[in-house]
Amino acid sequence: MEANLNRERQEAHAFLDMLPPAKLAAVRSLLEAMAEPLEPSLALAPVEEEAIAPETAAALDHARASLARGEGIPHEAVLREFGLSQ
Repeated sequence: MEANLNRERQEAHAFLDMLPPAKLAAVRSLLEAMAEPLEPSLALAPVEEEAIAPETAAALDHARASLARGEGIPHEAVLREFGLSQ
């Protein structure tokens, strides 16, 4: 198992050595995201709440009232519409 891991690392390093600088930077960013999926600064950032326009608030109220009356579209119907199954 360890030997296989070492071989995988060596092969990955060989591919990295063949990349031009622009592609190397892209791969580095990808590897960084894979190793640390959420930047600490992002995780600690305050939540920014955006102001909702009056028209949007009214549309949301209308949609919520519609759902409360049972007028929503069942999940199964949406899946069928897109040819998907659960």
